[in-house]
Amino acid sequence: MDTIFALSSGAPPAGIAIVRVSGPRASEALTALSGTLPSPRRTRRAALRNSAGELLDDGLVLWFPGPGTVTGEDLAEFHLHGGRAVVAAVEAALAALQGLRRAEPGEFTRRAFANGRIDLAEAEGLADLLAAETEIQRRAAIGMAGGLLSRRVEGWRERLLALSAHVEAALDFDDEADVGRLSAAFGAEIESLAGDLEDALRAPAAETLREGFRVALAGPPNAGKSTLFNALVENEAAITSPSAGTTRDVLERPVALDGIPFTFVDMAGLREGADSVEAIGIARAQAEIARADLVLWLGPEGAGPAEAWEIEAQCDRAGHAAKSKPRYPVSAVTGENLAALKRGLIEEAANAMPKPGQAALNRRQRELLEASLASLRSALDEADPLLVAEALRQARLAFDRLTGRASTEDVLDALFGRFCIGK
Repeated sequence: MDTIFALSSGAPPAGIAIVRVSGPRASEALTALSGTLPSPRRTRRAALRNSAGELLDDGLVLWFPGPGTVTGEDLAEFHLHGGRAVVAAVEAALAALQGLRRAEPGEFTRRAFANGRIDLAEAEGLADLLAAETEIQRRAAIGMAGGLLSRRVEGWRERLLALSAHVEAALDFDDEADVGRLSAAFGAEIESLAGDLEDALRAPAAETLREGFRVALAGPPNAGKSTLFNALVENEAAITSPSAGTTRDVLERPVALDGIPFTFVDMAGLREGADSVEAIGIARAQAEIARADLVLWLGPEGAGPAEAWEIEAQCDRAGHAAKSKPRYPVSAVTGENLAALKRGLIEEAANAMPKPGQAALNRRQRELLEASLASLRSALDEADPLLVAEALRQARLAFDRLTGRASTEDVLDALFGRFCIGK
């Protein structure tokens, strides 16, 4: 296996840069540049030199013998001054050594997975942690990276193994075995396990957490959508004009409110008789309305989508279109009730985000839990113990795919491709 290296800290220039080396030749690389191998897990100051003896930097080195490392392999670290030239010189010296090459994106984490240091669900959590931009994203991701979901899946898997053993015993030792001859608690235990999976599937979607609670502003032209959009994102992102049909495309902006990620969406005004170009924008707007977690409706009262919030916009203007029961009357120009609207949005989004100790499931994880649940339901419906055993095996296989006990290369490629080089 190749020994890999990469810059594992932020892009230079920086105060300190960390270059990490992992693989069977990590100790040789460390000795080649620093002269000697330091004591394990103890920092040592060293003059770093290339093969020609040229001084590259005066830094710190660390040595971590495997398998008790983050990658499960021998690992070395060079802590350097964080200038671009210093990092480039050290990387060039490492590249010149036999058996060393630059790491691919996510390759360090992929080796940790391959060597059993983390499972697939933990790796997905780590990827989300690296991408986290808000506090709620950080809290959810650190729970997943720490094995929150993995521990639950392992517990479910152990219960499945016990159920499978019960069926196998009945098949082996009872000539007249059927589901009815299994213990009275057998069906109840499957029901209990299925109930736990149903509870887990009620958790918020990881996509909502990652991409932000999606709020679409909808209504006819000149309803004040773009002005309110700019006020919510606190940026003049959308062009505003008295002319109808100014907004013809979808405009979205991510923003954090009180530590919760949002994506606000402005779009074309909805009306009949639009020209061909505006009609395309209206079609896109309708697609965004269907996709949104919440729609703020600025049009005629009662004409918006189901569950949309009725917003009485432009309430500072004389002769504005008043509503009998608006959720919020607001003025984006004067700021009237804008703070109240934001508080309402924060409360609504918070209910869609994972609570402490709750795992947010991504699409892959959700599909596998749904497959396992369907297999459990199938086991309850079967009368033949052989078919019961097969249904339980299928449920267990879905768990194994979720944590990576059984996985395909395309899934691994897609996941670890999300990581930066050096991680």
